[in-house]
Amino acid sequence: MESLELQLGRVQKAIAAIEEGAQEYSIDNRRLTKADLRVLYQREADLKAAILDRDCGSRTYAQMGMQ
Repeated sequence: MESLELQLGRVQKAIAAIEEGAQEYSIDNRRLTKADLRVLYQREADLKAAILDRDCGSRTYAQMGMQ
């Protein structure tokens, strides 16, 4: 299994691609849509929380530290 940091990097690259206009594209009369941006934002938040849980040992502390 990939590390949390690698997963987070992949999710952030996908978010950046969508934010730069790559949400949908067409190839040979086929329209393709990438992942839902809301789903990616939630996955990013989950991964960040998991990293903080792992590194700090306390989700409450991690959430307070993020503010």
